[in-house]
Amino acid sequence: MKSIFDLSGKVALVTGASSGIGQRQAYALAMAGASVILLGRREDQLALTVSAIEASKGQAVMLKADLTDRSSLREIAERSAEPFGAVDILINAAGVNLRQPVDEITLESWDETLNLNLSTPFFLARELVPSMQAKSWGRVINIASLQSSRAFANGMAYGASKGGIAQLTRAMAEAWSSTGINCNAIAPGFFPTGLTAPVYDNPEMLDKLAAQTAIGRNGELQDLDGLTTFLAATASDYITGQVIHLDGGFTAK
Repeated sequence: MKSIFDLSGKVALVTGASSGIGQRQAYALAMAGASVILLGRREDQLALTVSAIEASKGQAVMLKADLTDRSSLREIAERSAEPFGAVDILINAAGVNLRQPVDEITLESWDETLNLNLSTPFFLARELVPSMQAKSWGRVINIASLQSSRAFANGMAYGASKGGIAQLTRAMAEAWSSTGINCNAIAPGFFPTGLTAPVYDNPEMLDKLAAQTAIGRNGELQDLDGLTTFLAATASDYITGQVIHLDGGFTAK
């Protein structure tokens, strides 16, 4: 009997897969049996991730692309279907956090943040939805944040984008789940990634954040594996439109 967590035969596209959360999620999906397309801008990092997946008997290819150019999203969607067939699972993990004080936010930096963090996940998903609907099955997994529901200093643009992701996820579910496409979001706590490097460079701040969790520690990248696989698999067939906090209980306190 096939496990409800088995992703064999499924094709996954993971954006932001060259590092951090996206990179780990791509690895988790591959270890569950999916054929994975790793999308990002840093070709050398993508190649290293492909090698790591293949060394663990998984299947992956890289797709170098710039998601900040929205006019290229249709082409990216078409290219993503070339290696393994039409995409079944989309993870929107690419993102940016400029950490600007409110008085330093410019029109350009605001647009940069909202474009990549909020606009791209919608428009890329919309390009991929028809092929999922043709199979009556699909998954869209967005990356939300603690800032989807809480305010942090120097996070106005980022927080606005991630608050938008929470509502976008619900709206995606309303629009598409009746055709077999479940849409959910993971809201991570503090994990060691490029975006959180300023926090991890401050041991005092890091300890304070760990103490804020119910578990008593900050996240480790492997903590993403279970929830990512669950939301991508048939195990989550009746879950859609949800923002699930993967934060060690940070938001529970």
